[in-house]
Amino acid sequence: MATDFRDGTSFPRRGREPLGDALWLARVFDKARAAAAGTIHDYIYPCPMDKGVMERWGITPAEFDAAIKDHQTDQAIRAWLAERSSPDRVRAANEWLLKEKHENLDRQDAEEGAAV
Repeated sequence: MATDFRDGTSFPRRGREPLGDALWLARVFDKARAAAAGTIHDYIYPCPMDKGVMERWGITPAEFDAAIKDHQTDQAIRAWLAERSSPDRVRAANEWLLKEKHENLDRQDAEEGAAV
């Protein structure tokens, strides 16, 4: 779980990589922790896609920022989200990403060297 992106060769996890049932959660978790540590480099947190996913989950960036302080593992942040969001909201966020933002996901994957 890289959270230092200053070398230009380490990246947040892919947006398509699920953490539990939630796409984007692993990526936003990596970016939020990097932003908090001052190691985010040229990534933006929260970016419009972060905000769009969080909105669909029914949480705010401020709530997520607070959560990463107390929930520092994948399992812990996954459980935190499950307590605050419904399966329907998670599904809606996933569908939004895969249907409306697939070009963004493809571009990120290409820029970061992941297979599309």
